[in-house]
Amino acid sequence: MLDIKKRTTLVRERLLADAIREFVAELRLVDVVDYIAYLRLEHYGNIADIVSSSAELTLKPNVLRFANSGDVRVTWATPPIVCLALELQHQDLTAHFRLELGASTAAVDITYVDFAGHGDADDAEEQRRFRSILADARLERTSPRERHD
Repeated sequence: MLDIKKRTTLVRERLLADAIREFVAELRLVDVVDYIAYLRLEHYGNIADIVSSSAELTLKPNVLRFANSGDVRVTWATPPIVCLALELQHQDLTAHFRLELGASTAAVDITYVDFAGHGDADDAEEQRRFRSILADARLERTSPRERHD
């Protein structure tokens, strides 16, 4: 099957991937065998807890959540790939996407985007809003000096 995506979607996927880079690094601290077990046994609450605790370090509360779906690709010949369905909600943006985690790679596949009440905006305006909302969803970093003052 030919995979054709709009340029807009590809740009959004890159922006989203960059925005959640640290979150993805946190997810990788969990053993892949745990993801395999939780997904195969449908222990989605455990995955939701991992996603929540990984997101709280870099994203504002309740911005990113596990969408109760995922799978793993495990074969004898290749490293495992963990696929998680995630939902990002912040301000008027809702984005559903699949995150694919490999040993040294990650990919974002956006499946749905909605800007509540802004259906008539052009692509350039939506890209600007998408970028702005992602930036606002991140926690502000403070230096150790600022925390102790």
